[in-house]
Amino acid sequence: MIDQHEKKTLSEADIKAKFITPAIVSAGWDEIAHIRREVTLAPGPVVVRGNLSSRNKKKKKFADYVLQKEKGVPIAVIEAKDNNHTISDGMQQALGYAELLDVPCAFSSNGDGFASHYKTASSGEDIETEFGLDAFPSPDDLWHRYNAFRGIADAQEALVTEPYYDDGSKKEPRYYQAEAINRVVERVVQGEKRLGPLSVFRT
Repeated sequence: MIDQHEKKTLSEADIKAKFITPAIVSAGWDEIAHIRREVTLAPGPVVVRGNLSSRNKKKKKFADYVLQKEKGVPIAVIEAKDNNHTISDGMQQALGYAELLDVPCAFSSNGDGFASHYKTASSGEDIETEFGLDAFPSPDDLWHRYNAFRGIADAQEALVTEPYYDDGSKKEPRYYQAEAINRVVERVVQGEKRLGPLSVFRT
């Protein structure tokens, strides 16, 4: 058992491995099917020096965790910090990543518990709250919130979560490509017959 003083000496990677990931898995999230780690959302700016160019990897943006219902359908993000930070210190980053992915649920954790922000808070529910490691929401809970945010009816769920075609290359769409695909599929199952070039983006 790690005491609080020893916990302060752990790296962010250790906090994720020893506390955050086990808490997510205990809530019913499958490590392989549901949890993606260190998901790159922006590769960093290109730095040009004379005839040479390279990417500044230190400035790339990546989410510590992206939770998905099915492959290619992200529904929540989690930002992790070491235990010298408060539970909610990663929330601003998490909200930025949630905005990029257009998902309704963002979480922050320092290994003591979770802070949450729900864009689809129900009546009487706080938009932001904190809770213990043993109270992380289940996949069904966050999927319900995602459906409410996207306007997806129960009868449309099977089509929305239909897996992408896999050509065997093991390459995945970038987050914005997956988002565009998901938007088109959602609009089609909701009955839209004609989709203009800008209609897949939320206004």
